Amino acid sequence: MHTRKLGPLTVSALGLGCMGMSDFYGPRDEAESIATIHRALDLGVNLLDTADMYGPFTNEELVGRAIAGRRGEVILATKCGIVRDPNDPRVRGVNGTPTYIRNSCDASLRRLGVDVIDLYQLHRVDPKTPIEESVGAMADLVKAGKVQAIGLSEASAATLRRGHAVYPLASVQTEYSLWTRDPEDDILSVCRELGIGFLAYSPLGRGFLTGQIKRFEDLAPDDFRRSSPRFQGENFQKNLDLVAKVEALAAEKSVKASQLALAWVLAQGDFIVPIPGTKRRSYLEENIAAEAIALSADDLARLDAVMPRGAAAGPRYAEVSMRLLNA
Repeated sequence: MHTRKLGPLTVSALGLGCMGMSDFYGPRDEAESIATIHRALDLGVNLLDTADMYGPFTNEELVGRAIAGRRGEVILATKCGIVRDPNDPRVRGVNGTPTYIRNSCDASLRRLGVDVIDLYQLHRVDPKTPIEESVGAMADLVKAGKVQAIGLSEASAATLRRGHAVYPLASVQTEYSLWTRDPEDDILSVCRELGIGFLAYSPLGRGFLTGQIKRFEDLAPDDFRRSSPRFQGENFQKNLDLVAKVEALAAEKSVKASQLALAWVLAQGDFIVPIPGTKRRSYLEENIAAEAIALSADDLARLDAVMPRGAAAGPRYAEVSMRLLNA
C-alpha cells in the first residue's frame, strides 16, 4: 500500500471508514467488523475514520476494542461537532464551541482507549461559533498532547482559509466521488494551495457505485439511504443508468465498478485519500485492490464523459441534513 500525507501524518493511500459498522447501513455484526479492521491493518491500511456521533458513541468503542494491542499500526481519526438528540437520534444539531470540543475530545479518548488521537476533526462547522474559536480550541488540544493534527469536515473554501490561518489544518473531509464532484468547484484548489490533505468520504456513492444496489427494496428498513433523495423515485433509476455505464467501462478493464470508481478518486491528486466504508472483509479486499489500477488519460476522459459533473440525480442529502453543511 502506497502512502500519502495529511499534514504531519503519513497515511495509507486508502483509509477505512468505520461508520457503517455501528450505524446507518442496516444490520451490524461486531465480530465481522473487528475482523475487517484487523484485515485492513494486515493489508497495510493504517487510517481508520470514526466519529462520536456514529452510534452515537458505539462506533468509537468498537474501534477502540479492535485496535487494542495494535495501536502502533493505526492512524486514528475521529470527529466531534454533530450532536444527536438522546431521545431521538435522528434529530441533529451542531456545536463547535471550545468547551464542547474539549469535553468531546476527552470523551473520545476514553471510548477509544487511547492517550492521543492522531487526527481530530470538526464534523460540521457551527454557524453560531466563529471558526477561529473552534480551530483555536482544537489547536489547544494539540498543544496539550491529546491530539496530533486537526481537520475540518464539510467546510467551505472560505472557512478553510480562515481556519488554516489560526492553525495549520492537516485535512478537510468532504464527500467526493464520481457522482458527487462539488469539491472540484474550489475546495480541491484551496487544498492544493495551502497544503491541506483531502479525505474523500463516500467515494463509492454510499454504495451505489458498487453496482450492488439494484432496487430500493434492497436497502434494509433502517438504512438511512431510504431517506436519501438519490435513492428515491425517478432519481434511483436515473442514477442506476449512470452506474450501468461505469460498470461497462469497468468490465472492459476486467475490474469491478467499485474499483474503477475508487481508482478515479485516487487519480484526482496525491493529496486525496479516499476512505470507503465497509463492514465486511470481502469488500475491503476488493477496495484495496483498486489502488493498483492505473488509469490512462483516455480512461479518465471516458469516465468523465459517462459521469460528468452534476450528472447524479437528486441532492446528496435530505433537506434537513443539507442545512448542516457549511456553504
